[in-house]
Formats: sequence, C-alpha cells, structure tokens
Amino acid sequence: MAGKKAAPRAAPAMPVLFIGHGSPENALLDNPFTRAMSRLGKELPRPRAILCISAHWLTEGTAAAATAAPKTIYDFYGFPPPLYTVKYPAPGSPELAARVQRLLKPIPAGLDSSWGLDHGTWSVLRHMYPCADVPVVQLSIDFYKPAQHHYGIGKKLAPLREEGILIIGSGNMVHNLRALSPGGRDAAPFDWAKQFDAFIKDSLEKKDHAAIADYQSLGQVAALAHPTPDHFYPLLYAMGAAGKESGVSYPYEGYEYGSLSMRAVRFD
Repeated sequence: MAGKKAAPRAAPAMPVLFIGHGSPENALLDNPFTRAMSRLGKELPRPRAILCISAHWLTEGTAAAATAAPKTIYDFYGFPPPLYTVKYPAPGSPELAARVQRLLKPIPAGLDSSWGLDHGTWSVLRHMYPCADVPVVQLSIDFYKPAQHHYGIGKKLAPLREEGILIIGSGNMVHNLRALSPGGRDAAPFDWAKQFDAFIKDSLEKKDHAAIADYQSLGQVAALAHPTPDHFYPLLYAMGAAGKESGVSYPYEGYEYGSLSMRAVRFD
C-alpha cells in the first residue's frame, strides 16, 4: 500500500532589511556600498513583491501607495543633472497595498494614488533589482506618531514575510545633514556617529528592541545622530516585522561624509 504523500513544505519566511541609503548619487555610483547592494539582491530569495518604508515619504496618518505604475520621484535638489533622468519603472501592486491596509487594522491606512517611488526606494533597488521587474509598494511614515507606534506597525506587517514579500526599511542608522564633514564622502566618521551606530548594533545583537525604540535616552549623542527622526523610523518598521527571534547580519557597514552611517541590517 502506497504511503501518504508528504505535505509540501512551506517556503521559508522572507528576510527583512534595513538599508542606509545615503546620498541620492549612490543610484549612479559604483562604490563598495552599491556593490554590496548588488550582491544582496542576488543572495536574497526572489521576492513576490517589495514593501518599502522610506524616510522620504512622511505623512499625517498612514498610507500605502496603490498605483499600478508608480512614478520615479526626484525628491532632492542641487545634484548633477544625470540623476534627474534616472527611471526605475518597477510595477506597483494595488493588491499588496490593499493587503497592507487590512493588516494594519484597526490603525487606519489610506490607499494613495499620488505617490510613486522616492529616492529612498529607487536609489537602492536600482542596484538590488536592476531589471525593475519586482512589484514595489511604498508605505508612508506618520511623522506625528512616536517610536513605539512605528515599531507596532512593523509587527503587524510580519505576516507578509510568509507570503513572499520583502520588507525594506530605508533610512540611515545615523543621519545628520547639518554636520556633513568638509572632508567629503570618504571623511572619517565623527565620534558621536560611531558611538550611536555602535549602540544600535549592540542593542540589535542583544535583541533589545526597547532600548532602540528609546534611542533618545542617549541624549546629546542621539540628538546629533538624528536631529529629526525620519531616517531612524524605518529601522523600527524592519525590527517590528522581523521580531526578536530573527538573526541579525550586516550586508554593509560604513559611513559617508562623517555623519551618515550606511549600515545595512538583514534579519533572517
């Protein structure tokens, strides 16, 4: 008598990423960071779609971009003209946007038809998925909510990992544009930048998510690392979606202009 067929194995949960995206110019550059992003795209399981929480879409309330063909947004000024000709024509996914809306209940989330892909998304994905053939949806950051709110939204997004969705938080572990070093892109990092970056890395490895959400307890170091929290909040979404049981690794570690930590975090 033939034995029963084994049930098909469920696909492993997708990793979750936090990417320090740095200058928009990275979209066009060949450097250690962009090469690391290219390798990462090849190493990851192929996602069914990507949900990106970018530091550059700040709203009152929460919204998911629900367009089928998101536009490339140039949300910066004063950069070389070639940067404004870059296109990243990835398809959107209204279905994923609606799924996110359902997952976030009872937190209200709108479906937005005006946004596209800002440089926090396309400058990174251009290296990870250069063919722009993976659907991408952005989720906005409610700038008026505290850190725990963003971490909580990340936790609500966790089921997407089992559905083949790659969740990416795109910001910077340290981000102070007011303190850019006159030494340029390759300048040595400031001591306060190294101190804050090391604190986050140590807390991630200890799985002390509460300490990270309470980052402002570092006082002046935190104030220098993040004069405003927009580039920090995407880390909280990634942490929440990954959960405390996920392993942590770093596809890239480095600095730009002395005051930007480019650390990337992979949660598996």
